[in-house]
Amino acid sequence: MTNEQIAIVRRSWKVFRDINPQLVGDLFYSKLFIDSPALRRMFPADMEEQYKKLIDMLNAIVVRLDNPDVLTDEIAAMAQRHTGYGVRPEHYRLVGKALLWTLQRGLGTDWNAEVKEAWGACYTLLADSMISSASV
Repeated sequence: MTNEQIAIVRRSWKVFRDINPQLVGDLFYSKLFIDSPALRRMFPADMEEQYKKLIDMLNAIVVRLDNPDVLTDEIAAMAQRHTGYGVRPEHYRLVGKALLWTLQRGLGTDWNAEVKEAWGACYTLLADSMISSASV
């Protein structure tokens, strides 16, 4: 990611993180499960805690984008946890699609090609790192 993309992600995250985490989580996971119903079984019946984890994880990543060493360690640990849940490399594309869709809905008129590209780069960095870490 470029410094400009990091700045764009952070600016847009400031807007997005003020949205109720339950609403964001419900929107994100609803999109994910509608597009990929088989993934629903990987999650608990009660999703309240999962919604909070999603926002906390995104916040931790955004805060550390310019500190790759810390971010890499956290991503590796997260990848190992996700592997234990049954996550496979092909799932990351599905999650990325749902995430970008959710961000677009949440940001409304603040969403544009530049923001989409920056978040796409951010998610690609995360997903590639998780896939790489999970295969170790």
